[in-house]
Amino acid sequence: MSDQPSEESAPPEPSPGTGAPRPPEPAEAGRTARDAGAAGTGGGAATAEGVVAASATGAPADGARAAGTVGAPAQGAAPGDAARDAGARSVPAGSVGNPWQYAAGAPRARAANSVQDGPTARLRPPAPPLIPPAVLWSVLATAVLCAYFLGDGLGVNLLIVAAPAASAAFFAARSAGRRLRPWTATWAAGGLALLAVPALRDAGWPTFLAVVSAFALGSLTLHGSRSWPGVLIGSVGLFDSLVPGVIWGVRGVRARADGSRARWGTALRTAAVALVLLVVFGTLFASADAAFADLLGSLLPDVPGGEAPWRIFLFALGLAGALAAAYAAAAPVRWDGITVRPGKPRGRVEWALPLIVLDLLFAAFIALQLVVLLGGYEKVRAETGLDHAEYARQGFWQLLWATLLTLLVIALALRWAPRGGSRDRTLVRAVLGALCVLTLVVVASALRRMDLYVDEYGLTRLRISVAAMELWLGVVLILILAAGVFGARFLPRAVAVSAAAGVLAFGLISPDGLVAEQNVQRFEAREGAGVDIDYLKDLSADAVPALDRLPEPQRSCALRIIQREVLRADTPWYATSWGEARAKEILEKRPVRGDGRDCYRLGRDGTREGREPESDGYDPY
Repeated sequence: MSDQPSEESAPPEPSPGTGAPRPPEPAEAGRTARDAGAAGTGGGAATAEGVVAASATGAPADGARAAGTVGAPAQGAAPGDAARDAGARSVPAGSVGNPWQYAAGAPRARAANSVQDGPTARLRPPAPPLIPPAVLWSVLATAVLCAYFLGDGLGVNLLIVAAPAASAAFFAARSAGRRLRPWTATWAAGGLALLAVPALRDAGWPTFLAVVSAFALGSLTLHGSRSWPGVLIGSVGLFDSLVPGVIWGVRGVRARADGSRARWGTALRTAAVALVLLVVFGTLFASADAAFADLLGSLLPDVPGGEAPWRIFLFALGLAGALAAAYAAAAPVRWDGITVRPGKPRGRVEWALPLIVLDLLFAAFIALQLVVLLGGYEKVRAETGLDHAEYARQGFWQLLWATLLTLLVIALALRWAPRGGSRDRTLVRAVLGALCVLTLVVVASALRRMDLYVDEYGLTRLRISVAAMELWLGVVLILILAAGVFGARFLPRAVAVSAAAGVLAFGLISPDGLVAEQNVQRFEAREGAGVDIDYLKDLSADAVPALDRLPEPQRSCALRIIQREVLRADTPWYATSWGEARAKEILEKRPVRGDGRDCYRLGRDGTREGREPESDGYDPY
């Protein structure tokens, strides 16, 4: 593997007599080299230099001899001509080690130098140099840790596995000459912070969002995208490096193994001896002391024989993922090269009139909302017959869709906006800025409606999720307003950062714990108010600290299922979240009471009297 042009791309030698170029035959090249060496010319030196250069880059010896023969000056040629010929065949300075610089020469040179041809060949820089040893060891460590730690669940083990994978990407980027930039550091820090969510929370749904977002930020870290297509495609662009990364790793291992068989043998023997010593003495010490045996059992993962195929799959997954990350760090696809053609500019009246009408409609709706939300509700209730909760539920989902459609309208309006000069820019900013401000008021109205609804019926996972999404849409609108004032260059990356920050905050606040806390407070604050035991008992271990404050028998009914899952789970330390460990400590001190028959006598609201079906206020939405 080298960034130099291959033998195929070298300019052909002219044929004697006619001057027509023809490629040299191998036998003729060998005779030329021998004749040049016998005549005392510099051909032998050139051949030796070619062999040395080929050995340094890991190229086969035959190719090096051929390259040296072709590069040798003809008998009797002047040294200046040979220097000019060598300069004509060399790669321009700066192409080696720069992942954004394409190799010079014919298209065949670039194709021969690339790992994979395909739809991204135009966007991909030349193949990176030979894979460094530090990258190989980091990739191997990632694969081994994946096989041992990821088979029992998610927790702090994700951070353990991510450390060597990040090291592999760092060493690969440094070998390719890439520098750490502020946005790259931002993506990397955000991705590692998101991986802390599984270590802290037991709930599966915020953990899933955090892991997916961490993968997206990791891909953006490696590719460094900044445009809308670059950020959107670059967040999943790591998949494009899976096959090239594996091929790169195989070629690098093969090239290094051919030149260092003795060192590999020494390393394998040393590792084997160390493993034997650890097993022998570790077994002796474990049998001599029960405490030491328990310590080893807690530190080392338990791998049953039936899980061997699953562990092998995790090993292969970690190996391929780390190689893909390292390859993307050394030769990232330039997703910013994908461009979207701007739409045809419209006239001022044709473009602005529909948006001004929409602004007026928003203003009329907001005026009514302000009257209702600031004290005019009695009039609306007299006309509609709806109470606060019904009125809030009736409009929240419509306002959420209105916010989403407004963002789509803004995107299309920017595509077809007039672009004639400063007056057009002022018109676009005024019309779309007013629409953004009015939509922010709609967002506030939707959140107020959700607050009324939660106060009446309690908080659920779905309600907190859509409220969080509505809040994030408001942040996006504020970013659009800022882009209209300061320029839109930062907008794609700022929206991606805001989404990742929202997912991180959503996981850190513990949605299940917040749902349980709100329902328990509502039960404590209102005498005679019920608590939905059927819903709360299906929450995760994150809800245990709040549910522990319920009186009996509501407490035992809400915690019975959670206790069975937490206390019977034999999960190792690296796959146990902090929320699960805290719940286990609470339930060991105060286990649930009774045999569960009291729970059947409770209504769904958690009271012994129950309630009639027509008064059932439960709503899954």
